[in-house]
Amino acid sequence: MKIITDKNKIDEVLNRGVENIYPNREALEKVLLSGKKLRIYNGIDPTGKLHIGHGVVLKKLRQFQDLGHDVIVLIGDFTARIGDPTDKSATRQKLSKAQIEKNAKNYKKLIGKILDLKKSNVRFLHNEKWTNKLKPEDMLELASYFTVSRLLERDMFQSRLKEGKEIYLHEFLYPIFQAYDSVTMDVDMEIGGNDQTFNMLAGRTLMKKMKNKEKFVLTTKLLIDPSGKKMGKTEGNMINLDEAAEAMYGKIMSWPDKLIGVAFEICTGVTMVEVAKIKDELKAGKVNPRDLKMRLAYEVVKIYHGEKVAAKAQENFIKVFQKKELPEEIKIVEVKNFGIIKDEVLAGVLLIAGLATSKSEAKRLILQGGIRVNNEIVKDINYKITELRNEILIQRGKGQFIKIKIKKV
Repeated sequence: MKIITDKNKIDEVLNRGVENIYPNREALEKVLLSGKKLRIYNGIDPTGKLHIGHGVVLKKLRQFQDLGHDVIVLIGDFTARIGDPTDKSATRQKLSKAQIEKNAKNYKKLIGKILDLKKSNVRFLHNEKWTNKLKPEDMLELASYFTVSRLLERDMFQSRLKEGKEIYLHEFLYPIFQAYDSVTMDVDMEIGGNDQTFNMLAGRTLMKKMKNKEKFVLTTKLLIDPSGKKMGKTEGNMINLDEAAEAMYGKIMSWPDKLIGVAFEICTGVTMVEVAKIKDELKAGKVNPRDLKMRLAYEVVKIYHGEKVAAKAQENFIKVFQKKELPEEIKIVEVKNFGIIKDEVLAGVLLIAGLATSKSEAKRLILQGGIRVNNEIVKDINYKITELRNEILIQRGKGQFIKIKIKKV
């Protein structure tokens, strides 16, 4: 494929949603302008569903694909067995091979909503293929390139030490295995969220020591909530890429106003000229944040579901929240008998209904007042549904509705 060296397009790629570039922006720009074809990758561990944070990084990868460079999506089926310790105050639960395969089942289909899988310059690889072949002597050699003091510099390890919490040896090995991915694939650049900087720079270090080759690292901006925490599974505010359009739209409408500017920049295809205007109008108070959020929600849903579905989701939101009507289409969850619901506290019911992915997330939603049962807000995590009329209407947040009915035999 022809490599595009248009300076304006390269500027867009290197500026939009970018937090940092290593060793520096100028060095990467020089290589891109030279017309050299780069091999660029993003690694994804299948520890759960793909979410909008993955989408941000994949959109950046798509920009490089459009410039003609070779892009690789690396499925971390080996590294997922360890679990990336980034930002974790405790050791992650180990996943089985079966769990990892289940998590990754629809990854390619969802990634195809962002990357152009019809082009020849995109590949999917799995790090289990080469990491499982490492022998003890190989591991000793890899480990010899890193120091314990350097690995201990990680913020979350420092926090654990201060709190008297354990740091397990396999967590130390995670960045080493990720670094080995870069060497094995012989890449020119790695792209990831800013929270992945340490791991990606480990790969840059190993590439220099083992191959005497520079590896560029580009980190993207993160969606950070007002408390300073990134949007994600742990915080319960994650938007999965396979969510229904109405749910996706409604969740975005519940985002804090402070996220609007950066979300337009990193989650949509709206031009940077428009994004700059949006940020200026927000700062000057010249526009209603709700109207901008509706535009934002529409633009995001359009990427993952198409324009027609995005327009319908917006229409549904207006009907439900501005006109206070129920949506025309509400998903129905059928259960075999009422005992299944009656025996469960509300958190369990939310799991059955698919409105939460874990009981901890469900409890958090309940305590925050984000759940309504038959139009009444419920904040008691021990609440039980004691009777079933014709059906139970459960609402999560602003845009997710589920009806529970008894299955007719």
